[in-house]
Amino acid sequence: MTGNFQTKVTRRTLLAGASSALIASRAWAQQLSEVKVGLLVPISGMYARPGTVMRHGAEMAIDHINAQGGIKALGGAKMKLVVLDSGDSTEKAKNAAQRMVAQETDLVAASGAYLSSFTLAVTEVTERANLPVLTLSYSDLITDRGFKYVFQTSATAGSQARQALPQIIKLAESASGKRPKTVAILTDNTAASVASAKSMREGLLAENQLQLIVDETFTPPLADATSLVQKIRSAKPDLLFFLPTVISDAKLLLEKMNEFGLGQGKIPTISFGIAIAEPDMLQTVSPELLQGVLTCVASWGAKGHEALIAELKSRYKEPWMTQNAISTYGDMWVIKDALEKAGKADRVAVAEALRSMDAGPSKYYPLGEIKFDEKGRRLGAGMTIVQWQTGVPVTVFPPQLAMAQPFWPKS
Repeated sequence: MTGNFQTKVTRRTLLAGASSALIASRAWAQQLSEVKVGLLVPISGMYARPGTVMRHGAEMAIDHINAQGGIKALGGAKMKLVVLDSGDSTEKAKNAAQRMVAQETDLVAASGAYLSSFTLAVTEVTERANLPVLTLSYSDLITDRGFKYVFQTSATAGSQARQALPQIIKLAESASGKRPKTVAILTDNTAASVASAKSMREGLLAENQLQLIVDETFTPPLADATSLVQKIRSAKPDLLFFLPTVISDAKLLLEKMNEFGLGQGKIPTISFGIAIAEPDMLQTVSPELLQGVLTCVASWGAKGHEALIAELKSRYKEPWMTQNAISTYGDMWVIKDALEKAGKADRVAVAEALRSMDAGPSKYYPLGEIKFDEKGRRLGAGMTIVQWQTGVPVTVFPPQLAMAQPFWPKS
């Protein structure tokens, strides 16, 4: 009798405990007022300017999302941005990532980390923590490691070079009446630049009947550009692929080119990446030296983004919208969509929602839907070509996103 009574009491206790836990769980879900997302970008050091602009884009997106009702699947929970400083080196970026996963345990996803070398280091840490990270970084290596929690919203560096080169040749032919035959590559040794140059060296130039006659790699920051520019002047290539990622290096090289009589279109100059079109360029380089310089980037403020560009200018006094702002803005909306699909503030569930996403806010990225392949690369990811025209870098390709017509620099 006593045994039966004790068994009944135990069952009632267990049922009461389970019921209390269920009620508590439901109450927590109902009371969830915010969902934290991370932004790990350089806020200090020589890359602080682009990192700050990434923060601007994320803040705008979070404000817009919350103003429109937050995460509806979570009862209108608001998104909260947690910003962490990756600093200006891979070691600092890795340490920041370690602090992020240790201290911000309730993050459901993150975006970052500007330079590909930073992103490579950061995602080694976030992968072990099962924290999904969206990145605008270009290096093919980022999504070639078999990771399951990194999602590359930009076209990879290799893909961008493959998409851009035929367009550059077509532009040269239509504007100058002749097809370019020889090229020079002048690149720093950061991960994205190396990836862009690698694809050109390993077959892409040959596929497009271009001969590589100068190939120089340097370590930023440059102290002197004289020897590099001398090699360009001696070889006289038809095209110069110009891949610095530090503004001070771009300034030094452009000024030395002008000093040696290579500036202002003497050699058509094509860059890859954001650095050459940053607003800070105009603080150190005259618009005349930049006129006509083209750069191939994963995304840029373009047709359809006019309201966002206007808000960025008004709110943050930015002169134009770079990839740093528009892509990070888009990343927040992608995370929002993943949370809606997951139905819970759980990083593993958010990662699974990202893997199975098939649509999303694609208007913030050039071409293609928001759908990722098994590596975490965005399927159909396009790219944009931006050109300096009268002191402003404007989107000139693809045509449906262009805000100006491209021109070929005249010798």
